[in-house]
Amino acid sequence: MEERRRLVAGGNLLQAHTWKGLLESSGIEVELRGEALLGGVGELPVDLQNVELWVCESQYELAKTQLESLNADGPQWQCVKCHEMNEDSFELCWHCSAERCVQHN
Repeated sequence: MEERRRLVAGGNLLQAHTWKGLLESSGIEVELRGEALLGGVGELPVDLQNVELWVCESQYELAKTQLESLNADGPQWQCVKCHEMNEDSFELCWHCSAERCVQHN
């Protein structure tokens, strides 16, 4: 079995699943780790609450390039209530469900 390498770690389960699906549609095998531990948020140490995407060592550079191109195309907004970053297409914060607040200059 080929060695795996951690591609990304973060607490946003929705985004992790989105990235996993996009990478898999490009033929990259992705393993999602840490999903089951999110039920322990508040009970477990913060460093154990991450969702991680792992890929085969041979596909790491391709996967990294794919993710970088996704990030460049997607502007984000920051929730004024909990300060989490959200994708531009979200009207509600993924973390606290607060509505997107549009600031006028």
